[in-house]
Amino acid sequence: MEKVQKSKASILFIIFTVTLDAMGIGLIMPVVPDLIREIQGTNLSNAAFWGGLLSFSYASMQFLFGPLLGNLSDRYGRRPILITSLFFMGIDYLLMAIAPTIFLLFLARIVSGITGATFATANAFLADTSERGDRSRNFGLVGAAFGVGFVIGPAIGGLLGEYGIRVPFLVAGGLALLNALFGLLVLPETLPKSKRRPFEMKRANPFSAIARLRHFPEIGGLMLIVLLYVIANQVYPSIWAYFTIERFEWSLRTIGLSLAVYGVSAAFIQIFVLKRMLEKFGEEKTAAFGIIIGIATFCTIMFLTGGKTMLLMMPIAALGEMVGPSLQGMMADRVNDDEQGELQGIFTSVISIGTIISPLLMTNVFKIYSAPDAAVYFPAAPFAISAILATAALCLLLYTSASRRATSDR
Repeated sequence: MEKVQKSKASILFIIFTVTLDAMGIGLIMPVVPDLIREIQGTNLSNAAFWGGLLSFSYASMQFLFGPLLGNLSDRYGRRPILITSLFFMGIDYLLMAIAPTIFLLFLARIVSGITGATFATANAFLADTSERGDRSRNFGLVGAAFGVGFVIGPAIGGLLGEYGIRVPFLVAGGLALLNALFGLLVLPETLPKSKRRPFEMKRANPFSAIARLRHFPEIGGLMLIVLLYVIANQVYPSIWAYFTIERFEWSLRTIGLSLAVYGVSAAFIQIFVLKRMLEKFGEEKTAAFGIIIGIATFCTIMFLTGGKTMLLMMPIAALGEMVGPSLQGMMADRVNDDEQGELQGIFTSVISIGTIISPLLMTNVFKIYSAPDAAVYFPAAPFAISAILATAALCLLLYTSASRRATSDR
């Protein structure tokens, strides 16, 4: 089949785009609890509940509209979808910066969720420009870019939050809009017209899109593993700021620092460690190793009492970032070139299901076990849930790997 040849500059632009997106997300993470407490006039455990609902609204829109945008990118190209996504991301942050009520916060999250196809389209872009066998490595570069953004974003967000909890939202919105303008000026199209396919609404239906996985049983099993691990790993963005304030009494600056440490570690792992792990052990064993590290980290965090030890744990926790690119590469190599956008749309929908479930689950568990009148005080309870889910993901990965080997030996 014809291969699309693109310059390294195109891939660098996508990596730069994901870095700025991560910066925007990271900028606001440390201050969301205080923003909700200011608007609602409530305590930390109730703020976590509202934060979970905000994440739920965003993820729900991602689930419903992810396949639509992925299929639109297969029909009209990656460039227009990506630039539109960046533009509305900027509007979302600016709305959150001025929102006087919880209603406007929800409206902003819904708008951002509908158009938030940045990562799905960026991944389809990389699939267009990567040879089979190299995709896990390039997906890892996207993860590294996200990590670099998290080095800069949370650290700056924590510092800016000291000057006003809405300041990071203004900066994040500005970055997203500038990036949209940059893309409008320089971003090339990577999907030639010869490889585009007609848009079909049935493919854009998120439920129909997921149902299509029955035609790809191996991918269906991998998607279930992704779902379980996403629900488990989303414990960090779901309750991290709330948990560290409650358990360690961290300031906004310290929360930002902890996320920056995680970002540095994730970037180092995705750039230097992942490549060597894939070359030496392959995608399946690399994914299994990452899940095992995740389980160990969740179990350790449950019983930590010192904030300094928690900071030292962050580089180890970041090893779990090898799981996503490994599984994603395995799936991308199993579909045709003109189906990459659809695959990434389905992948985004599966992740969205996880991010729909996880915030509601984790924030409600946190609220129950951290409330002033809690029967049992254990704010780390969500990490116990994560350990159980990650263990289930590992067992399923080992089972599917054994089944595939048995089938290939016949």
